Amino acid sequence: MLHEINMIHHISLPAQNPPHVAQVLAELFNGYFAPFHSNADSYVALAADEYGTLIEVYPLGTEMLPGKDNEPIQYQRNENFSPFIATHAAISVPKTQEEIENIANREGWRVLRCNRGGFFDVIEFWVENNILLELATPELAQQYQAALAPDKLAELFAAQN
Repeated sequence: MLHEINMIHHISLPAQNPPHVAQVLAELFNGYFAPFHSNADSYVALAADEYGTLIEVYPLGTEMLPGKDNEPIQYQRNENFSPFIATHAAISVPKTQEEIENIANREGWRVLRCNRGGFFDVIEFWVENNILLELATPELAQQYQAALAPDKLAELFAAQN
C-alpha cells in the first residue's frame, strides 16, 4: 500500500556560481551534487533521501518558458536580471544550528535565526547573500510541524469564520 504524503520534491534556484552553490547545499543535506544536464551550466544538489529531495541550481538570469505544442520546458537567459528573487523555501536539514552557521560563515553568507510570527523559528540562510532558504534543524522542524499541524490549522481557521 502506498503511503500518501504531500511534499515538495524539488525546487530550483538561481546562483552566480551554480556548481559551488550546489556543493554547499549538498553539504547541508549530507548528500551529493552533480551537473544538471537539462540546462547548460546548471547543477543539482541531491539529499539522497527516500523522497528524492533535490535543488536544481541555475545560472542567474535563467528563465523557464513553456514549450510550443508538444515541446517540454525551454530555457533562455535574461541579461537584465535582478540578483534577488521572491521565491524561497523552508527546508529541513540534518545539521545543528552551529553547523549551519559555520557553513554560512565559511562562505561569507548571511545567516540568522529568526522567529516567524511567534509560531516557530527558522534559520535564514542567504545563498550568495541573495537567495533565502529557511533552514530547520531537526528540533526546528518539529517546532514547525507542531505549529502547522492539521488540528492547529483547523482550530485557527474555524476561529476566523
